[in-house]
Amino acid sequence: MQRLLLLSVFLFTHLHLQAQTTVSGQVTDSKGQPLVGVTVSEKGTINGTFTDASGRFSLRVVKLPVTLSFSYVGFASTEKTATTPEPLQVVLQEATTELTGIEVVGSRSMNRSITESLVPIDYIDISRISDEQGQLDVNQLLHYLAPSFNANRQSGADGSDHIDPATLRGLGPDQTLVLINGKRRHQSSLINIYGTRGRGNTGTDLNTIPVSAIDHIEILRDGASAQYGSDAIAGVINVVLKRNTNEFSGSLGGSMNTAKYRFDDKSFDGQSILLAANQGWDIGEKGGFVNVTTEYLFRDHTNRANTLDIYPNSPDVRNQFGQAKTSDFAVMLNSEVPLSDNAAFYSFGGLNFRSTEAYAFTRSPESERNVISIYPNGFDPIIASNITDRALTLGVKGMVGRWKADLSNTYGSNQFHFYGKNTLNASLESASPTQFDDGGTFFAVNTTTLAFSRFFDQVVRGLNIAYGLDYRIENYRIFAGEEASWKTYGPVIFSIDSLFDDYGAFVGLDTVYRPGGAQGFPGFRPDNEVNQYRTNIAAYADVELRLTDALTASAAARMENYSDFGNTLNGKLALRYALTKNVALRGSVSTGFRAPSLAQIYYNQIFTNVQSGVIFDALIANNVSPVTRALGIPPLKQEVATNASLGLVLNPVRGLSATIDGYWVRVRDRIVLTGNFDNSDPVIGPILDEVNVVAAQFFTNAVNTTNIGLDVILNYARYWSNSRLNVALAGNFNQLTIDSIYTNELLAGKEDSYFGPREQQFLIYSAPPAKMNLTLSYGYRQWDAELRLNYWGKVEFVDYSGNYYTWQPKQTLDLTLGYDLARNVRLSLGAVNLTNVYPKATSETVDAETGYDPYETETGGAWDAVQMGFDGTLLFAKLGFRF
Repeated sequence: MQRLLLLSVFLFTHLHLQAQTTVSGQVTDSKGQPLVGVTVSEKGTINGTFTDASGRFSLRVVKLPVTLSFSYVGFASTEKTATTPEPLQVVLQEATTELTGIEVVGSRSMNRSITESLVPIDYIDISRISDEQGQLDVNQLLHYLAPSFNANRQSGADGSDHIDPATLRGLGPDQTLVLINGKRRHQSSLINIYGTRGRGNTGTDLNTIPVSAIDHIEILRDGASAQYGSDAIAGVINVVLKRNTNEFSGSLGGSMNTAKYRFDDKSFDGQSILLAANQGWDIGEKGGFVNVTTEYLFRDHTNRANTLDIYPNSPDVRNQFGQAKTSDFAVMLNSEVPLSDNAAFYSFGGLNFRSTEAYAFTRSPESERNVISIYPNGFDPIIASNITDRALTLGVKGMVGRWKADLSNTYGSNQFHFYGKNTLNASLESASPTQFDDGGTFFAVNTTTLAFSRFFDQVVRGLNIAYGLDYRIENYRIFAGEEASWKTYGPVIFSIDSLFDDYGAFVGLDTVYRPGGAQGFPGFRPDNEVNQYRTNIAAYADVELRLTDALTASAAARMENYSDFGNTLNGKLALRYALTKNVALRGSVSTGFRAPSLAQIYYNQIFTNVQSGVIFDALIANNVSPVTRALGIPPLKQEVATNASLGLVLNPVRGLSATIDGYWVRVRDRIVLTGNFDNSDPVIGPILDEVNVVAAQFFTNAVNTTNIGLDVILNYARYWSNSRLNVALAGNFNQLTIDSIYTNELLAGKEDSYFGPREQQFLIYSAPPAKMNLTLSYGYRQWDAELRLNYWGKVEFVDYSGNYYTWQPKQTLDLTLGYDLARNVRLSLGAVNLTNVYPKATSETVDAETGYDPYETETGGAWDAVQMGFDGTLLFAKLGFRF
């Protein structure tokens, strides 16, 4: 063992002592201006540096020749081979679509870089920073890196425990469009129903995309329906995949939470393991490539249910409260093969399989929902799932005359298959199985796109014209579970009690029956099954004109026809004016829309609900059911939006940049999931009694909202030959107001059931009114450190008894330390929420000491699913490598 240790020390020292040759040079733009902060890396290693204030760099390498990679935001990456110690002169070209083959989100112009954008765009270099962060999936990475993006971990929210609902600028999960390499990504088949942010919405599951497959992410923070179609009301997230070749890279990561509020003496829980690998190969000699990623991610349960010392007066309704257990395996491909000098075939896509287990509310031993002979001490049902996500894009691009043409077809599908574990069907009593196939949901979409674009450099200072056609087919299905997962066998009497009046006189019997279906998540029934299709055809045109060196304008229009609700036409205007070389104004106005999802139209199920600790069965009626028709609910139609934004871009001194962007978004006819109408209602009651449920809710166009906000991003970077300093301040401030809620005559006077204060608060606080982070990072030779201070604004909710309570603002601290163990290996250690801060609620009407009563909330746990999380400190380690 001692010899092995000495050998390891020798090899480690030898690797560092070998690097005796120095390569130096300068990096400039096409106009000869030096570029500060350019990433310079030795290909096939993690050895690298940055250019200083004069654009110069110096990097020690093992030997010559050596290939260096140069990358910089807004410029096309390039490679240079140094064969002698003579200084290199490197010129980077602005990163246009003509150069990179990847569409810069927010514009179809081929002659403008991302740094000249007419609307705000966040550029996040995932390939560079992912090994330095404690978060292991895309949603949580963006949650901490982009203040306008929010992704909430849920507990006790059925399917939403398995897929984190994510939002942009405080709007809904389904009001943000996701692209991969500029092509539309399909949504999840899950619709968020119970106890979640993004309630009543579907969304795209970003966590099906492995982090290690991503080069960078562009977040367009502006309405873009006129350019990209439905869902782009809040903005667009474009995930750009890696194109690396001739190198093998990957990472090994692990994390765990410091345990608190458990029923045992464990010091840690929520352990995670990440294994990732990426390999690229050249194809031919004309720039063809294939890049493949595989990734495995495991995350265990946390438990924060032992909180009687915090809430001594609250009944224990959950023995398990915390994050779900997940196991993810993903494969992603990105490739391009030249067909000629002017044409290429491309393909990308992937497969993700996720297995998840989440705990539901505890069933007590004495409950009619438990069978003593099976679970003498009661039980905690597990809602399990197998989620399968597939996607594939095939396309051909090239020149047709002087026009750039792109023909592609993208298919994507998501299947969410539910299972019940550690549960039972109480109506079967002792004969009940303890595991069930509960059925599930499926969504698929196929999009065919034909696009043309051309840049006219002789028109004024440059004119770009783009136009195209999209044709989309969508399919949504619900498939039933096994009979025992949903059926009530009986009636089976659990207990009979005599009832007496205040004078002791017998007045009747109270008979309690055993409920049917799997506890935790009753399966989908055969009469829930649907298999619905719709089609959509769209035509768009996009014009961008550079009027002067300082002024650029763009206009876009898009018309769509949906087979189920008809036509929609949307437009957009945007301007950017450079007041000086270092100061620019930008702004836009647009209209937008979001088509009702097939899930919102056709989803229906009888599910288990919990209200004030009482467990009961409730119905979600679809938009074409007898329940919604009896209440006069019309067919769902599209949401309609109006967007406006105005921003200021500043570069006052070298190394310092600032963007300040205000926005205003008005959405009419927002689709919401109503509250519960119970069976005491004279109109709906008889219908509910027929299907043996206590309450029902449904989807409807019911709400108009206005969201006003401000995004602020400040960056300062300073580079020296052996060290670098970066300071970043980013914040999002927003206020969403509900302008009006409208019902029909049959529902007049029932507004609290239709969309009451509880549902309104869920909508309003999809994002905190303020979210900020201040990041300080410093690197010296092989060492670097990053310190991030996060501010999470207050959020306010309403419990089942109508009490308002507020989760107070909190600050958390994150720390990362990194060291290059060798030219090819990097180690990062750190903590998220270093000081172990937990949320804190206050209320004027609830217990003054605790401010919150878990018994009166949907989670049944000590905390709501607030943006800062509820699992305490996360400790992590990551080992990144590149060969």
